[in-house]
Amino acid sequence: MTDHLAAPTSARVAETAPPQPAAPVAAPIALSFADPTALGLFGLAIGCAALLPIAFGMKSAMTVDALRTAAWFCLLFGGGCQFLAGLMSFANKNMLGGTLLTTFSFNWVMNWWALDGLVQGKQASSAIILSVDICFLVIFLAMTYAFGFFSKLLVVFLLDIDILYGLRITRDLTHSTSFAMPIALATVALMVLAIYIAVALVLVNAAGKPLLPIPGPAWGTGAATH
Repeated sequence: MTDHLAAPTSARVAETAPPQPAAPVAAPIALSFADPTALGLFGLAIGCAALLPIAFGMKSAMTVDALRTAAWFCLLFGGGCQFLAGLMSFANKNMLGGTLLTTFSFNWVMNWWALDGLVQGKQASSAIILSVDICFLVIFLAMTYAFGFFSKLLVVFLLDIDILYGLRITRDLTHSTSFAMPIALATVALMVLAIYIAVALVLVNAAGKPLLPIPGPAWGTGAATH
């Protein structure tokens, strides 16, 4: 009894006060779809593969049938897969992934349109393409920084796109053919990076653990949501 009275006032109040309700625990966000990133990256890789024979200047890739074939691969895989993956990412509350995939998907539709125009003997306006490429470069530079909060590998992936657009812009400004090979090599690198990241995502989903390394954030500590 004397021990109880000798206890500090705060302790006695704590003993007699009614228990406080526990803080509510945030419920996990229910995703509408499985992660569609691998779908979009596989589509990107297939679109790049369709353009490689043209980028390397293979004569057999410059025929009407070859250009038409490449055009449809760009539309269905480069455009279609990325557009679908982008919308699914938005539904999953993934703003960065949805923005990147959806925006890039329409660029692949333009690739289809440009190749289809070549088949019909119609050349796209170089001035318009140059202006849009500059706009794309600004957008992708911003996205490169944003994705740095999630993975160094995503930074490398976006940097390759930045370099690709930088090479295209320089080629159009200088009217030099010396940039054809660097553009082709940057396209190969983009295809390889897209396949690596997509395969890594597929394997971690199947195995339940990382099998291919994907490094962490390049800067910051990452964000809770995209």
